[in-house]
Amino acid sequence: MKRSLYFLSTVVFLILWSSCRNDFEFSPNTGNLEFSKDTVYLDTVFTNIGSSTYNLKVYNRGNNDIMIPSIRLALGDASNYRLNVDGIAGKTFENIPILAKDSLFIFVETTIDITNFANLDGKFLYTDQIEFDAGSNLQKVELVTLVQDAVFIYPDRDNTTKVIETLKLDINGDTVETDIQGRELLPEELTFTNEKPYVIYGFAAVPSGETLTIEAGARVHFHSESGLIVSEGASLQVNGDVSSDPELLENEVIFESDRLEPDFANVSGQWGVIWLFDGSINNSINYATIKNATIGILCDGNPNIATEKLKITNSQIYNSSSFGILGRNTSITGENVVINNCGQSAFAGTFGGKYNFTHCTIANYWSGSREFPALLLNNFITDADDTAIVTDLTQANFNNCIIYGNDNPEILLDEIEDDAVVFNFKFTNCLIRFDSRNTNFTGANYDINDPTHYEGTIFNQDPHFKDANKNMLIIGEDSAAINKGLASFATQVPFDILNVNRTSAPDIGAYQHIVFPVED
Repeated sequence: MKRSLYFLSTVVFLILWSSCRNDFEFSPNTGNLEFSKDTVYLDTVFTNIGSSTYNLKVYNRGNNDIMIPSIRLALGDASNYRLNVDGIAGKTFENIPILAKDSLFIFVETTIDITNFANLDGKFLYTDQIEFDAGSNLQKVELVTLVQDAVFIYPDRDNTTKVIETLKLDINGDTVETDIQGRELLPEELTFTNEKPYVIYGFAAVPSGETLTIEAGARVHFHSESGLIVSEGASLQVNGDVSSDPELLENEVIFESDRLEPDFANVSGQWGVIWLFDGSINNSINYATIKNATIGILCDGNPNIATEKLKITNSQIYNSSSFGILGRNTSITGENVVINNCGQSAFAGTFGGKYNFTHCTIANYWSGSREFPALLLNNFITDADDTAIVTDLTQANFNNCIIYGNDNPEILLDEIEDDAVVFNFKFTNCLIRFDSRNTNFTGANYDINDPTHYEGTIFNQDPHFKDANKNMLIIGEDSAAINKGLASFATQVPFDILNVNRTSAPDIGAYQHIVFPVED
């Protein structure tokens, strides 16, 4: 018993003694700090838009606990950078400890107003330094940010109520108030040039009776949950052009997110949609790249107009979290269109309509699970009571097209049969991934030997894409699509998406094949 009491009293004494002693005696910093990087690049930011948060790790590799007398921005309070050192925000910090063989995190952000800097041509490099200690122990880490000027389009906010302006749209001749945050474009905003990028917050709407013209080389960036609406009676004209160098995109029009950091370069669902309302007219898109949206293009209504509601040519749509192109009882013509990596279908023609696609590559190599194949066609919608409303699929022609992906099958022809409506479709000289042995896909629509629906079409042979997972859908010398295109369609679309002549020996899809370079 005595021994137990003695042991317990000894333990209590040691605990009390250790709680009273100064465990950590810090030595002065010796200027031998190490850093996870010698320069923190904050990538490109738009003027007056906050950057992402970047981190720097500071290491004490020595055997002694040390005290850093100061950590500060070289420009001090005038700096446009902001620091957070071990959870404390500021621009200057004193007496920062680091234990032996330990480290601390510094987080860096910035917001920069380009108008504060004179004689600039739209962009400039903003720099500063994080300084550690001083004198002979001074160490520095560079901070670098490219700042891009832009044209900002955003709805008004009431200063009192903080309520953000919502759109009023002309629908069926009536002005309808919506809960969509945004505003109509002003007359002076109806031409987007390539002089500065455009950054859109909320939805920018093209007013009825007006045309939004987007010139070659323009860049349009959307904030989260933002997009473009083309109202009833309005038009969209995207006038991109082929680049002098096919590997470059300087003459294309690019629609993407306002997150410019490399980590967001291929993240789907960062913004909303380009929405062509029922009643919008004469919409054309040429040489555009649309990426990282929720839906790349949503096209509604007008299936029976004399010319198609949307003509899209020489364009790419990638990384849509839902659909690349979603048509709803509408009319679309596509030539040299490439779509890939969509959370649902790359192309969906729903509730009937009229669709004609020639020399297109409609692929889906989405990395997660998805409900639908690369290509979906149906002739119905269901109302709130789950009652199906059926209408005509007047045309759905796919000529010299690749329809492929990482699932099988990659076509779904979802028809509700009705003697009063038609369901017309045809695949001519296409390369399709479709296993006809799948018992879930039987019936007349999937009879691949029926020449009224399938003519000259190849099934389940390798298109030999360069790297579909990286949206590189040009085909190589082992592709089953080589020389299998029908010449009459090649005459209709004589150049591929890279402006290579295809008339003498047309390949299926949007690209003529190349020989892939041998990688080291």
